[in-house]
Amino acid sequence: MAREIILDVETTGLSPQAGHRVIELACIELVDFIPTGNHFHQLIHPERDIDPDAERVHGISLAQLQGKPKFAEPQIAVAFLEFVGDATLIAHNAAFDRGFINWELGLAGHMEIAEPRWIDTLAMARKKFPGAYNSLDALCKRFKISLAERDRHGALIDCKLLAQVYLELCGGKERALDLSPAGARLEIGEEAALAAAYGARPRPLASRLTREEAAAHDAFVAGVLKTEAVWLKAL
Repeated sequence: MAREIILDVETTGLSPQAGHRVIELACIELVDFIPTGNHFHQLIHPERDIDPDAERVHGISLAQLQGKPKFAEPQIAVAFLEFVGDATLIAHNAAFDRGFINWELGLAGHMEIAEPRWIDTLAMARKKFPGAYNSLDALCKRFKISLAERDRHGALIDCKLLAQVYLELCGGKERALDLSPAGARLEIGEEAALAAAYGARPRPLASRLTREEAAAHDAFVAGVLKTEAVWLKAL
């Protein structure tokens, strides 16, 4: 099974080299592209002010972070590394998230997470849709993924949306695997449309076995398999 981690951060500004810090970190576990329900989510005190432009984007104020742990504390840095393990990390514009995560890990005395372990969904989208606008919002709209829960940029909700976008960028899901009520209604509708176009399917289907083939089969069972035929034992 392939284990991957969808990751997103919110920050005090645009650049860790300029002294900006992570204030929210969220991760969602995927196994074979499907969210397992396991996640890691923490608000983090940045030990500095938050730029007004950044606060307008994510809506997190410094007052909301009073009493929250700092990144270097074990419930953030160590717990994050334990949750991630050796999984691949997936982020939208991964260079931004990777830069902040590795900066924080370095300040906390931990090893960086090497670039080959990261997948950038922005790069995937640009390859799939060259010249198009490929923000997370734009991709959600393109793939008809609901943005109803997203009034601001938040790390956890963005991870949930990115998990769906990543699946679509990797080829999309089979409708037969969609067990949601909406998916069930869609399958019922498709079945009705097929029935209308081709007529009701007979149950059971008419046999395509000829009399000669049936006789040869019966002779084989009686002469060779005898009482060892498994379908006779099941009767």
